[in-house]
Amino acid sequence: MLTIHVAEASPDLAVAVEGNSIVAVGAPEELAAARPGARVRRWPGILMPGLLNPYGPELLEQTYHPDPREAGELGSDPLTGPAAQAVFGADEARRGASARRGVQRMLAHGTVAVAGQLRNRAVLDAVRRAGLATAGRTEPQPGVPALDPWATGRPVVWMPGPAVGGPARFAVFDVRDEAELAALGGGTCVATVIDGRLVYRRR
Repeated sequence: MLTIHVAEASPDLAVAVEGNSIVAVGAPEELAAARPGARVRRWPGILMPGLLNPYGPELLEQTYHPDPREAGELGSDPLTGPAAQAVFGADEARRGASARRGVQRMLAHGTVAVAGQLRNRAVLDAVRRAGLATAGRTEPQPGVPALDPWATGRPVVWMPGPAVGGPARFAVFDVRDEAELAALGGGTCVATVIDGRLVYRRR
């Protein structure tokens, strides 16, 4: 179905999506007038290309993301180091479930791609099913692994911007502008789209 995504604080940048591709980019009223049968999704904030998180292995293979039902035992914050390895050592199958939760938390911060070599099959499956793009990187990686790219202590990396014929891959953040986004971080994400699918929507 043809869908037009409109962000209130991006008055000149709306995208029309059909299938997994962008078919038009421009002012919202122009796109809607040319496609009267399209569904229109309206979001608060600004529409951006989507982020690349450079810490794929650290966040998805070496970190345990507790299930909410485990909060009483493990807490709700991600576990790293020996604490994470203790969980995986007790039951390796928990790595895949953790990766799926980690991916969802990445999507909730506007991430559409990860960097770093992933080796665990269950983690790779979680990434592929979500549609996250993957990229290589140099080693060692500076900064601090974090779900929010603005909390890593290194420059934020954006994917290429929306373009006609390109992949329908972007995120929307509930802020007034990029300066406010840099100040408040990826927790302001309200929607993430990958391959035309709305893979995250803040409720």
